[in-house]
Amino acid sequence: MAERGWFAGYYGGMAVQSVERAFLLLRTLAQGPLGVTDLAERAELPKSTVARLLAALEAEGAVEQVEAGGAYRVGPGLTDIAGAAPAGRSLITAARPHLLELTDALGEAAGLSIIDNGQARYLDQTQISSDIQIRDWTGESSPLHAVSGGLVMLAHLPADQLEEHLARPLEACTPRTLIDPGAIRDRLAQIRSLGYSWVYEEFVEDLNSVAAPVLDGGGRPLAAIDVHGPAYRFPDPDLAHDHGLAVVAAANRLAAQLTA
Repeated sequence: MAERGWFAGYYGGMAVQSVERAFLLLRTLAQGPLGVTDLAERAELPKSTVARLLAALEAEGAVEQVEAGGAYRVGPGLTDIAGAAPAGRSLITAARPHLLELTDALGEAAGLSIIDNGQARYLDQTQISSDIQIRDWTGESSPLHAVSGGLVMLAHLPADQLEEHLARPLEACTPRTLIDPGAIRDRLAQIRSLGYSWVYEEFVEDLNSVAAPVLDGGGRPLAAIDVHGPAYRFPDPDLAHDHGLAVVAAANRLAAQLTA
């Protein structure tokens, strides 16, 4: 009996340790996609242990690979659980159906972003089935003034917060990036009137995007939804306005869902 109790305690302790390590990996991946090697370094765990735990988590849908043989990120199984929690709905879980609808309708990648530490931080992205894949920006950040999602959120910030942001040095990501504060103010006024914003190769060359804000009941930005694709095919000039309206409609549906 004593020997059996020792074995039970030993393996029970190992199980608890595995759970603790699995949650450590999930917390680390919540900051953005990582490959096995980088994840092992950040979590300070053996690479073989990380690979084993990732395989188990992937089987349960708690993590998924961004692409075959590539980095891992938090999976839909975990976001579904988070979204069902009575404390509130997960923004990612709520937004995912709207992103998928946009990707199906417009034939390009769709993304979700928020303002985080003065930048646009990407929370999720849906991809298309194509030989030419768009980089997955999930977990990464970009200057608010250089991306469509950032611009539509800037357009709806309180005046004092907007001016505080424009007073900072503004990075020119490409030769097309608008960095003059006065010109940006004019652009934001147009965005508020139009409801969406196009960005043409202003953050990354050869990449265009269109975004609309997800606003709370007081008109402040909760997030932004965008659609982006290679400049050579997106947008069709005759459909640019229609694409903008489609993104606005998706953002409004998400806002209604979140504020209901």
